Amino acid sequence: MSRRFAPCIVIPVYRHAHLLEPLLQKIQALAVPCVLVNDGGDAAASQQLAELAKSYQCYLCEQHPNGGKGSAVLLGMHYAQGRGFTHALQIDADGQHDAEDIPHLLASAEAAPAAVVAGIPVYDSSVPRLRFYGRYLTHVCVWLETLSREIRDSMCGFRVYPLAPTLALAQRVAIGSHMDFDTEIIVRLYWQGLRVISVPTRVIYPEGGVSNFRPWRDNLAISWMHTRLLLGMVWRAPRLLAWQWSRRG
Repeated sequence: MSRRFAPCIVIPVYRHAHLLEPLLQKIQALAVPCVLVNDGGDAAASQQLAELAKSYQCYLCEQHPNGGKGSAVLLGMHYAQGRGFTHALQIDADGQHDAEDIPHLLASAEAAPAAVVAGIPVYDSSVPRLRFYGRYLTHVCVWLETLSREIRDSMCGFRVYPLAPTLALAQRVAIGSHMDFDTEIIVRLYWQGLRVISVPTRVIYPEGGVSNFRPWRDNLAISWMHTRLLLGMVWRAPRLLAWQWSRRG
């Protein structure tokens, strides 16, 4: 791989350390460096993550107390950039994402290193119906916030980020630190002029899985995020329309 494309995998971990080993086995077979982020796990989880990092030759960084998914992903990205990586593939630790698609996402990112490569979930029957249909409300909000349907799914936490523009954005703007992170950062990167390339990927909801989604806190944060983004369109809309028109030319 070229110097302009040196990827690693970033996995934020909170309450999923006991589910992580099958994913690490698949990543080890791919020979892609991996950064584990211990997002405020308790003593037992922290010890387990340290053992997994040693066994599977992963980098390990930590934040205490728990700071939320977005905070953990950004910490992992900073850690990765400091070690010379140019791109980070974010994947959740709970087993929902199909690790077999990691090479497809990385190949798309290598072909377009300035873009964000985002997974589009292809669900099986395990998906909760309320969550499945509830995603469409966010899809509509994002299409309004970008005046585009280029971001086909903003909520999937399986994607590849170019580190330099993503971390530069996070230094300028406070990005949501919990479950609002995935949507807010991809919208704001689109506002910065980054292309979004979508790759279909299978998503499952494992039986007995542990969810970190907190309905009251996270739904409130997501609602406030969309309010901010929609208000930001008041002055961004003309520039976005002009940029989109230029891309068609």
